[in-house]
Amino acid sequence: MLLRWSVALILACIIVAAAGALWMGHLDRVVTREFQGRHWSVPARVYAAPLELYVGAQISASDLEEELRRLHYHPGDPSAGAGVYRRRGSSFDLHARRVRFIDELREPQLLSISADANSITGLKSADGTELPVFRLDPPVIGSVFPIHGEDRLILSPADVPPLLISGIKRIEDRRFDEHHGVDALGIVRALWANLRARRVVQGGSTLTQQLVKNYFLSDEQSFGRKATEAVMALRLEAHFSKEEILVAYFNEVYLGQDGSRAIHGFGLGSEYYFAKPLAELDVGELAMLIGLVKGPSYYDPRKHPDRARARRNLVLQELSQAHLIDAPAAERAAATPLGLKAPGSSYVPAYLDLVRRHLKRDYAEADLAAAGLAVYTSLDPRAQAAAERALTLNLKRLDAASRVRGAHLEGAVIVAEPNSGDVVAVVGGRDVGTDGFNRALDARRPIGSLVKPAVYLAALETGRYNAATLIEDAPIELKLGDGSVWAPQNFEHQIYGNVPMARALAESINLATVRLGLDIGLPKVAETLQRLGLDTAPTLNPSLLLGTVEMTPLEVVQIYTSLANGGFRARLRAVRAVLDEQGRPLKSFKVQVEEAAPSAAVYQLDRMLTLVTTHGTGRDAALRLPRGTVVAGKTGTSSDTRDSWFAGFTGSYLSVAWVGYDDNRVTGLTGAAGALPVWADTLARLRSASFQPVPPESVEDRWIGFADGLETTPACSADAVLVSVPRDTALPAKPGCSSADKGTSRTDKMGDKIKSWLKNIVH
Repeated sequence: MLLRWSVALILACIIVAAAGALWMGHLDRVVTREFQGRHWSVPARVYAAPLELYVGAQISASDLEEELRRLHYHPGDPSAGAGVYRRRGSSFDLHARRVRFIDELREPQLLSISADANSITGLKSADGTELPVFRLDPPVIGSVFPIHGEDRLILSPADVPPLLISGIKRIEDRRFDEHHGVDALGIVRALWANLRARRVVQGGSTLTQQLVKNYFLSDEQSFGRKATEAVMALRLEAHFSKEEILVAYFNEVYLGQDGSRAIHGFGLGSEYYFAKPLAELDVGELAMLIGLVKGPSYYDPRKHPDRARARRNLVLQELSQAHLIDAPAAERAAATPLGLKAPGSSYVPAYLDLVRRHLKRDYAEADLAAAGLAVYTSLDPRAQAAAERALTLNLKRLDAASRVRGAHLEGAVIVAEPNSGDVVAVVGGRDVGTDGFNRALDARRPIGSLVKPAVYLAALETGRYNAATLIEDAPIELKLGDGSVWAPQNFEHQIYGNVPMARALAESINLATVRLGLDIGLPKVAETLQRLGLDTAPTLNPSLLLGTVEMTPLEVVQIYTSLANGGFRARLRAVRAVLDEQGRPLKSFKVQVEEAAPSAAVYQLDRMLTLVTTHGTGRDAALRLPRGTVVAGKTGTSSDTRDSWFAGFTGSYLSVAWVGYDDNRVTGLTGAAGALPVWADTLARLRSASFQPVPPESVEDRWIGFADGLETTPACSADAVLVSVPRDTALPAKPGCSSADKGTSRTDKMGDKIKSWLKNIVH
């Protein structure tokens, strides 16, 4: 009997040992396979365009300091390390960070910059060499998060400060360098401390066990999970070096939550809490991050600053006692505030929405969420800030003056560079930092009179019309296919008779526009809209001529890009390039430009659009823009004033603004009253150059009377305006007022014409 039991026991032991060996072998394979080929889910990181500095750049000393602070450079001694600047009057000494651009990796660099109240006046390297151009850091504006919401910045061994290495060992695992994955002495010590305190005050897990739990296992509290953790920790230490394990820990450890985004690793923790690279953290900031490891939620410095401060100070005390820092340094750090940055300060959800849509043309969602791509965009943080400020302030003002109660006006703004098609700012609503309905991309509304430039361009292309051509403004009734009668009216319910084309466009006269559009034909107008950039053919109803066609602000920007760019359509782009995790270029998004309309016709149209802001419905723009700035644009108001639009361009930027209610109720706002102030305030802050296109050889400038279209001179007619017409066009002259009647050639008077035109624009 005893022999039988002995045999059974031996067999059981053999079976258990075999099962244990198989289990440990399996865990060993899992550890080696997954950890050796480890690849963290690193979301695509999205960067704004870097600000370029060069002598003459319109960036004042105040602008420069504001930009440095936006990039989280801090005042101090630049010789102490990167991320620091020193200002002395109008001069700056800067220690620029190590930064990757699309085309290069720039190492830390010392330089001097000088600027006055208007522009950059000097740019030199540390050795005194003149620098032709210097790019500031491209700001991070967001990430494309993976399904599980993890976000991190991967650190290499060289990226980890020595104090972090010694500090994390001191606080979390003092015997890290001696044990082999599991610390029996540590377990006993923790057990004794917990028994004495009659509560859990100390853990026995090593850094290796913490890494195993975070990387391979769940948070389940069971003996089986702890046993698996211990075995995997032992096998991990058997195959990999202490340095590899420690760096992996620094990249994997959980340090907090930002909404749906989980903050993993000290690299991202440094950026999230302090808005600067890990290498730039001071002793107190490092101590706070080390202290967070014990309980990121309990010690959340934003929700529980007192707890976080006490924990940080305890870490500082431990570091001092271990002689890792000296006592005075610990005391100074303990006396300082936590120094957190404001959360979400650079989040631009509407622009990121556009970036994601562009990326999805070329990249799978899984790659965007986990492949560690670097996405370089066209976003200009200064333009974005200007657009956000202009929209929010004007919507508050308009709401305060509105008779509508229980609803708030909404709006959208897009700013682009027409020559390249770069979209530099997108605001999708009044809550600028919040995800939600993106009106800039998705609010499809009737564009009203924004359609009129396409009507007038189509007319100019026929060769039968020019800026001085008289158009009849008279009542008209059209019987439609369904038997109904369409009888459009002018906004002021007045009839103006015969008006020159330039005036009809500038004052947005409806009946004259309808007659013009019917003469050239609806198909021609629709075809012109599509050539300018509209993707889908509009319905051929007569009301198309007054803008019943619905578009998003982004679609309007695409159309007006062709007008601002001399008839060449630049495809809008938000993404300039994508680099892989090693900084190698994967794809660049080149500027794509193609001819959309004859340059001579577009030039004539653009000159008429400048009259919108000097003599027409957009006159109020001059009150908000820098004195003398020449702009071209068009107001738009949909039926019953439900939508307020303005689209316009300077020599540097094209912008479109929309204001209205989400439920499509009446606003009572024309394009000039609602959207134009948003547009003008945006452009006013960007120091844009005046719109001064180069005239084609086939056109020439002529003075005409704004009211009657007769050729005249500024000295003869108070309402004289300068327009462009095909060269040698015969224009009816105002008796005794044309340049021919004065006996002066156009060539001799061209300089005076330009001077008078500029004077007319200013006044």
